[in-house]
Amino acid sequence: MELTNISGLRGEITVPGDKSISHRCVMFGSIASGLTEVTNFLPGADCLATIDCFRRMGIEIEQSETSVLIHGRGLHGLRSPSLTLEVGNSGTTTRLISGILAGQPFESKLSGDDSLNSRPMRRIMEPLTQMGANISSVLRNDCAPLYITPGHLHGIDYSSPVASAQVKSCILLAGLYAEGTTTVTEPSLSRNHTELMLKEFGADIRSFVGNMKSSAHVSAENEKICATASIRPCKELYGQKIMVPGDISSAAYFIAAGLLVPDSEILIQNVGVNPTRAGMLQVCKDMGGDIALLNERCVGGEPVADILVRTSQLHGTTIEGGIIPTLIDEIPVIAVMAAMADGTTTIKDAAELKVKETDRIETVTDNLNAMGCDVAPTEDGMVIHGGHPLQGATIHTLLDHRIAMAFSIAALVAEGTTKILDSHCVDVSYPTFYDTFEGLL
Repeated sequence: MELTNISGLRGEITVPGDKSISHRCVMFGSIASGLTEVTNFLPGADCLATIDCFRRMGIEIEQSETSVLIHGRGLHGLRSPSLTLEVGNSGTTTRLISGILAGQPFESKLSGDDSLNSRPMRRIMEPLTQMGANISSVLRNDCAPLYITPGHLHGIDYSSPVASAQVKSCILLAGLYAEGTTTVTEPSLSRNHTELMLKEFGADIRSFVGNMKSSAHVSAENEKICATASIRPCKELYGQKIMVPGDISSAAYFIAAGLLVPDSEILIQNVGVNPTRAGMLQVCKDMGGDIALLNERCVGGEPVADILVRTSQLHGTTIEGGIIPTLIDEIPVIAVMAAMADGTTTIKDAAELKVKETDRIETVTDNLNAMGCDVAPTEDGMVIHGGHPLQGATIHTLLDHRIAMAFSIAALVAEGTTKILDSHCVDVSYPTFYDTFEGLL
């Protein structure tokens, strides 16, 4: 894909359904009793991998473009798969389904592509093992392929060292099959789609965000903000009707385009603005972006709004701490915004970027450097000195969909031509990404 700079992006668009929520609709609908009807489902490669896994375990799933019907068989209705469950490049599929598989009375094996099979899985293997699960890394490198055999699960109190919705969700899903209460505490609140949706399906689940002292002698000033979610096993979950809101991670690229491309005004309709996902919006405001939420409402327990963005002169900021889990997937495109903003932007506390589809600290900084940006990687983020023109370059995506989309935005404001290698990787989360842009020209 070759792109050049443009001006005047204008119009109203919608973005595909939220990837995180689409995954969960299939998983929870499969282990619920009765029919789950899903509209605005994201038919990207990752979510299709989730559908394929549950079909291999005996679940009838009908799909027509963005509508999905899941004929659930109940908490104990999954069947032993005759073949390896292939997860493609989907970390969400791998980590969440492992929690469900840990509670099944049959053996299963999970494997993905080379990229997926190099991503760390010890973060779920440890807590699942503490719960009594039998889960192992086939190659003994703490990565997939994973082999899971029947175990007797019991509830645990687990303090997660990182705020990770995938880790938290894995443990909570295993908790559906465990004796007693399962509790996960995080250093800050990660995405809470699992908690919201499981409650809609009828699970006995509770969550709390508040202060916690690490000892009785700690002063009030040194209290830690933490987030806790607890689940107890229930007899049954029940099928639901779910309208998936637009994915804010997909909307982020058009938000950035609307702010950066001269003479632009874009209305992005029906976007999920769950506070555990919407850190991007706060960063845009902190950088001086002209951005507004319109028609705010709640759909199926999830907050939704239309997002209006206009061309703005951005300035640098510092992004760190508790906001990081709410925008971790948006950091590549935020880095592009920072490259065009006046002053310096510092991103900290984002070491989680190293274990995504690529080491996104490395891929973002390498590609920004190629475009002439003054940027330096750090152990947990990067420092970007913005305000200087970007130059067209060859972008090495390393098959990372978010790198491809973020640097497509950079190409729109760079001088000359930018070539995005392996641009087809956007199909993982946004198959119609480039088509949407054409509608704004």
